Amino acid sequence: MFTLLVMTMFIVFLIIFGSLFSLALKASWGIVKIAFSLLALPLVLIGMVMSGFALLLLPGLLILVLLLIFGLVL
Repeated sequence: MFTLLVMTMFIVFLIIFGSLFSLALKASWGIVKIAFSLLALPLVLIGMVMSGFALLLLPGLLILVLLLIFGLVL
């Protein structure tokens, strides 16, 4: 009789806290989506722009460094 009561209470416990856990996951997923869209996405876009500009300017910088090393400029 006691084990039946304990098993029933455990099942009720799982139902109640399982639904609370599900609600917590949904809420945290919403917070993660907001944080990603406000914080991480602009950083990724800035990094993409900076890396794109770096790739465009890299040949010019290499030529300038080589000219400076060999003393042909200045």
